[in-house]
Amino acid sequence: MDGHGANLPGVIALRRDLHAFPETGFLEYRTAALAAETLSGLGYAVRVGPEVMRADAMAGRPSEAAILAAQQAARAAGTPEHWIARMPGGQPGVVAELTRGEGPVLAFRFDMDALPVLETVAAAHRPVAEGFASGRPGTMHACGHDGHTAIGLTLAARLAADTGWRGRLRLIFQPTEEGGRGAKPMAEAGILDDVDWFFCGHLGCLLPSGKVAARATGFLFSRKLDVVFTGRAAHAAMGPQEGRNALLAAAAAALGLHAIARHATEATHVNVGRLVAGTGRNIIADRAEMQIEVRGETEAGLAYMAGRAEAVIAGAAAMQGVTFTTQVMGETISADTSPEAAAIVARAGAGLAEMVPDWPIGGGDDATFMMRAVQRRGGKAAYFILGADLAAVHHAVDFDIDEAALETGVRLFTRIAHSILGPGPAAQEPAAQEHAA
Repeated sequence: MDGHGANLPGVIALRRDLHAFPETGFLEYRTAALAAETLSGLGYAVRVGPEVMRADAMAGRPSEAAILAAQQAARAAGTPEHWIARMPGGQPGVVAELTRGEGPVLAFRFDMDALPVLETVAAAHRPVAEGFASGRPGTMHACGHDGHTAIGLTLAARLAADTGWRGRLRLIFQPTEEGGRGAKPMAEAGILDDVDWFFCGHLGCLLPSGKVAARATGFLFSRKLDVVFTGRAAHAAMGPQEGRNALLAAAAAALGLHAIARHATEATHVNVGRLVAGTGRNIIADRAEMQIEVRGETEAGLAYMAGRAEAVIAGAAAMQGVTFTTQVMGETISADTSPEAAAIVARAGAGLAEMVPDWPIGGGDDATFMMRAVQRRGGKAAYFILGADLAAVHHAVDFDIDEAALETGVRLFTRIAHSILGPGPAAQEPAAQEHAA
């Protein structure tokens, strides 16, 4: 794999390249190295790995075996060894910086991770029909982060070629947005401590193509938990009374969790997303593993859901005489867009798209940790929604985006940069068709 540098392909071609090689959280070695190599080739000062991520703030880090497998897969795809070496221990964060004289510090964030989703092989699915579907069965870009990364790298090339702005531009390529795990270790590494302005956005979120929402709303507090029930194995016919059934405990917990009464005063949610248990049909299951999440509109709402979930899990374990452990694997918080930053997005989008004042995010995003880190120090932060028609809802097996929104995203970020750092030459916003795949 070679970094694209000045020879960066069109934003659509880049998105399709990333879509075909998806990588899940903390394992984005090929994606991060592609970003780092490209940014370095464009003249940015690039920091990666432990330079931009605090290891002690990483929740839900993959196993060493999973990390080694991801590194090997990246090597097989042509990733330069020196980038892999600089990102040990599942730390594929990338921060690139370009400074042009005195001026504000402006940061943009782009997330890179995919999901553990098996992409459909239906012939009508455009990635299948046009030859860029996931080449890694069981892993898929089913949320649009391939598009975010492609927008970020295309933007980097345009702003590197633009000599008209002044200040410091910082581009953050974040791993592991899914599950709320990647932003916090980057924020706690201090990469935002001097930032005056921070912007990030998301494709889709049920906002149609041709529209941009200057402010995303409705970020939910959430907590992601891994639960392990431990029982005792026994012969299912000869001595079932000697067993302690972890599978039944987990099954009862799953039903009980979804039966938690929702709070009357705010939006609250729970989901059991994975349950694996047992080793054979004639063996009382002695182990069950469950992945769950709870969400609330406020911290109090999250605390209510988390407390009820803990009680349900404990009760299900007691029913079967098994023990259990829980581990927090990630979390998200809420944040509000700064009015001054929303106004900049609104002005930048005028004439580029139909602007709407706000739009619900439909869940959460751990970029809120970065937003709050900037705002705590007096900076301004915004999260906007970039409209894109979807083939299916986010996280679905047949998810796909309207790729025309990618060029709109590049132009919007470019205009935001010019608003903060000063105008670049008109040539830096070429016609969309010149950047098609």
